[in-house]
Amino acid sequence: MKLTRELKTGIIVVGGIVLFILGFTFLKATNIFSSSRTFYAVYEKVNGLTPGTSVSINGLKVGTIQDIRFLDSKGHLLVSFTIDNDFQFSKNSTAEIYDTGIIAGKGLRIVPIYDQAELSKEGDTLQSSIDPGLTELVNQKLAPLQESLDAILKNADSVMIGVDAILDSTSRQHIKNTLENLDGVTYNFNQAGQTLNNLLSTNKGKLDRTLTNVDQLSENLASLSDTLVNADIGLAVNSLKNSMIKLNQVMGKIEQGEGSIGKLMNDDELYTNLSDASLELELLLEDMRLNPKRYVHFSLFGKKAKPYEPNEQEDDIEQKN
Repeated sequence: MKLTRELKTGIIVVGGIVLFILGFTFLKATNIFSSSRTFYAVYEKVNGLTPGTSVSINGLKVGTIQDIRFLDSKGHLLVSFTIDNDFQFSKNSTAEIYDTGIIAGKGLRIVPIYDQAELSKEGDTLQSSIDPGLTELVNQKLAPLQESLDAILKNADSVMIGVDAILDSTSRQHIKNTLENLDGVTYNFNQAGQTLNNLLSTNKGKLDRTLTNVDQLSENLASLSDTLVNADIGLAVNSLKNSMIKLNQVMGKIEQGEGSIGKLMNDDELYTNLSDASLELELLLEDMRLNPKRYVHFSLFGKKAKPYEPNEQEDDIEQKN
């Protein structure tokens, strides 16, 4: 059978169209011979996500992104992607944009939810989320740090300006003098430390004996403490307490006028009588000293003693008394 030129031309055109379709679908990573479902997700930004990027579930490629276009006037983006029918997941699952690597770019993965909700089907719009990548995390951490650093630098600049205004030539000279004095103080401390070391070295034996004596004193105090603990201090305290009670009772009786001491302290008449008796006794002794003949008569030969006759001086004394 001989083919005509027109038939050959038609076969070539149809073959070219078929090859074009196959090549286009290959470049878009779409398998035209497989059965797949199309899903959608809406994002405020896609962070560099492009059509043809693979879609994965648990790290396994299950589909491809078909199209990304604006959804409304607010700039929301609608991402269309296909997933093979071999894997089923809930319609509450999430389509998440993530970093495939530090350099590789962005990818799309399905975070499946295994709940009792209805299974996803062709044309569903899944929930969307964006997993912050390393760059975004670094930017999120560096942004407040940069703001804090800027504020610190501004404050430091203000402080330096204030310091420059305060530290004039006179203040700098004072600070220099202070540092020199501090150097002298440090030198004196070093000298004092050396002197103290020499003193300790010289008197090491005395210090050892002193510490030994302190140790013995501590042992003696411990022994004394044990003796006091073992002693019947309670009995002594009780005896002292009883003595104080009796003393208080005696003092109470004295204050109430009971007994000789109480009457002597509280009876004014008795005190007056004793005072008068003491005075009369004193006068009697004085008269006996001045006029012993009035009271004592002595005769060697047994003569009868003459009666005593007071003289004028004695009469004057008696009248005065």
